[in-house]
Amino acid sequence: MLFRDSPEHAAFRAEVRAFLDAELPRETWDMRNDREEMTPEEKEFTRQFRKKLAARGWLTMGWPKEFGGAGATYMTQTVYMEEMSAAGAPGAYDQGVWLAGPALMMHGTPEQQQRWLPRIRSADDHWCQLFSEPGAGSDLASLQTRAVRDGDVYVINGQKIWTSGAQEADWGILLARTDPEAPKHRGISYFMVDMRLPGITVRPLVNLMGSRHFCEVFFDDVRVPADCLVGEENRGWYIATTTLDQERSSINRVVMTRSTLYALIDYVREHPHLRTDVIRHELAERYLEFEIGRWLCYRVAQMQSEGKIPNAEASVSKIFGTELQRQMGITGLRLLGLPGQLEPGSRWAPLRGRIERWALAAPSYTIAGGTSEVNRNIIATRGLGLPRG
Repeated sequence: MLFRDSPEHAAFRAEVRAFLDAELPRETWDMRNDREEMTPEEKEFTRQFRKKLAARGWLTMGWPKEFGGAGATYMTQTVYMEEMSAAGAPGAYDQGVWLAGPALMMHGTPEQQQRWLPRIRSADDHWCQLFSEPGAGSDLASLQTRAVRDGDVYVINGQKIWTSGAQEADWGILLARTDPEAPKHRGISYFMVDMRLPGITVRPLVNLMGSRHFCEVFFDDVRVPADCLVGEENRGWYIATTTLDQERSSINRVVMTRSTLYALIDYVREHPHLRTDVIRHELAERYLEFEIGRWLCYRVAQMQSEGKIPNAEASVSKIFGTELQRQMGITGLRLLGLPGQLEPGSRWAPLRGRIERWALAAPSYTIAGGTSEVNRNIIATRGLGLPRG
């Protein structure tokens, strides 16, 4: 792979940067993390911002042209995600675009595609993912939420957890067990669920920052129309695995804290007493890690562009990026000392309190989307060929 943009990617990167300079108030978003709760004004800004992305065709740029996308390459998508995430732009990653849409394109009926894809493409609906359960996270196939056919509806009972944005979602993609006697990877079905149906209860989970980002969702005799089943009954596990096989570089995890590093470097320059060799070396180490992490992400995108399946490489990228996010919080607190623990809003908080936010958010990044422990097992078995057990 080339360690520089092609002329086409350089031009596209410049276009995205120009758009962000014109449309995104950096003082609000540049050091924000996606675990923070938005104010009503920020939610409305995000809604309008996503509309602008949709109008440019950027929201679904990776979709095939026959479904209204741009058919953008993995490398183009990676450039886009890098610039959006580095600027802290909201709405770049959307579960409807990256998960529900591909499932419908690959496994949905023409009627289902016409029903849901246009509203995903235009940013009219907000989606969430209803996969994980209290006893089925990393071992997702152990899920116990039941869906029982009753005429032309499925009656669903169970609980989901760690559902990002469920309190704001219009629709959710749901995995539920339709054949309890089948082996655990079989007997699971894939549904599109209207989050406003009777019997659905969403309870936000408060994180270390006091924000309600994750939720638990309860299903109590929820009647989901049978035409919301995607693909064949009992084949949902296989649909889910293809759904998750999208652009997997994890570039957003690596670059979303980069602006915080730059802010820390500027802070040290403005405070001579911090210009010690220890601090210089630590900041230099973080800077080098960002560069390494960035190229690990581009390696994944390059492999996908060549039709290869980057199982172990994607896990390496994910671990490296999320551990770097965690380390950035540690570095920030060590550098700023006790003032670094002050929350945003305090007049004494350096860097508007963003270090405290990152330090509290960081542990969740190494868990969500596949824990570091599970990803290390993937690297060991699929990457290094080590035996299981």
